[in-house]
Amino acid sequence: MLIIDSQAVKNTCNAGVNSKGYCFYKATNGIKRHLTIDILGFPFFTHCTRANVSDDAGLLEMLTLNINYFKSKPVNIPKLTILLDHGYHVDYLIEQLEQVYPQIMTKIRFERATKPSKQQKAAQGKSGFVPTVARWVIERSNAWMERCKILVKNFERTLSNATAKLNLCFIRLMLKRLAASS
Repeated sequence: MLIIDSQAVKNTCNAGVNSKGYCFYKATNGIKRHLTIDILGFPFFTHCTRANVSDDAGLLEMLTLNINYFKSKPVNIPKLTILLDHGYHVDYLIEQLEQVYPQIMTKIRFERATKPSKQQKAAQGKSGFVPTVARWVIERSNAWMERCKILVKNFERTLSNATAKLNLCFIRLMLKRLAASS
C-alpha cells in the first residue's frame, strides 16, 4: 500500500522566481511537496512543484516521472493500492495515467481514505481531527519533515534543489533508524 498527499510550504525571500506559486486552497505563496510513502512512513516517490499546481497535476507529474517503476512490475502479482485523500479526483487521474501508460490500471488501484462524518465522530465521543485508517501515517511523515529546520520553509532557488533537500531529510531519518536498531 502506498499513501499520497501534498503539502504547501511558504517561500522565503531568497527562493527562485521559477519556484514561486500561490495556492488559493491553502493560502500559501511557495511550493507544494508531493509525497508518496509506504505503510511505515518512508518515502517511495517525492516531487516538488509550484504551489499553484493542483494536487492532481502534481501527482500526475510525480507518477509520470516514476512510470518505469510501474512498467517493471509484473502483472501477475496483486494490484498496488494507492490511498488518496478527498482532494484528488480519481476518475481524472485514471484517464490521464492511461494516456501515459495504458496498462497501469492492471497494476495499481486507487482508494479514497474514509472520512468520518460529524455524526460518526459524535457517536464515538470525538470532535475535531480524528485519524483515519492509514492516513495518519502520511501526516506523521509530514511531521518528520518539519523536524528538519531546512524544510520548515522553502529556501531553495529551484524545485529540483527543494526535492533534493526533501530526499536528504528522509535519508537522514532512515539512517538514524537503521543505526538505532543495530
